[in-house]
Amino acid sequence: MNTLAITPIDRAHLPALFSPRGQDTHKGSFGTVGVVGGGPGMTGAALLAARAGLKIGAGKVLVGFVQESLPLPCDPLHPELMLRDARSLLEEDWGVTAWVAGCGIGTGALAANALSELFVLRRDTPMVLDADGLNLLARGDVQPNWGTAPVVLTPHPAEAGRLLKVDTADVQADRPGAARTLAQRYGAWIVLKGAGTIVCAPDGGVQINTSGNPGLATAGTGDVLAGMLGALIAQKLPWDQAIPGAVWLHGAAADALVAAGIGPIGLTAGELADAARALRNRR
Repeated sequence: MNTLAITPIDRAHLPALFSPRGQDTHKGSFGTVGVVGGGPGMTGAALLAARAGLKIGAGKVLVGFVQESLPLPCDPLHPELMLRDARSLLEEDWGVTAWVAGCGIGTGALAANALSELFVLRRDTPMVLDADGLNLLARGDVQPNWGTAPVVLTPHPAEAGRLLKVDTADVQADRPGAARTLAQRYGAWIVLKGAGTIVCAPDGGVQINTSGNPGLATAGTGDVLAGMLGALIAQKLPWDQAIPGAVWLHGAAADALVAAGIGPIGLTAGELADAARALRNRR
């Protein structure tokens, strides 16, 4: 069992999350998130991440669907999102300041090729890697040759086990230790999801989240968290506030919904971003 210090994520230590915006700002002031995911049958995963990025304050959000053709011309709920196929998103310079990759991307050749291309093309732009992106990494279908720009990996326990080549039970038996091993192996920030999500910095510093409830145990909530992480990174919050801040805000949004009588039973991922936006705007 890991005995090194583990500190709780404290809202009081996240001032940048609630800092008011200056009057003389524009959409370019708050970054551009690029989402690469949404393979066949999983279009919604990329949209959940993108919508969350928009509502958590990114100035612009683009989605590159990893499909042979664009699955829809626009998001009918949020036409503010800019939809592309992954190739056109990756081959042109859209000014992306944070990438979110893997949400619903699938595990086929098209997905592996898109991620490998992103790893090369992102250069100095931070990246959040989630979901099947982690499974492709664990299988060796993509390699962690993503350069020196910061990376955040967001595994749930089973994905962490695949990355570490151990059973899920081994991960759960020492969650801080598993997160530290992953951080060291990949030189990345690790968000090990689950009850008491663990946030581990590349230097091994560990925090544990205390917000959230069983309402988060439903499809798509991880995609929302990935979008929130990308949005806060794109807005250039300090890393030691952006990563734990997104995790805390994600859980606190679920808590706010339950307090309002929405869940935990039947709480949906699509409801989280609105609740998180309300919390962020509350002074």
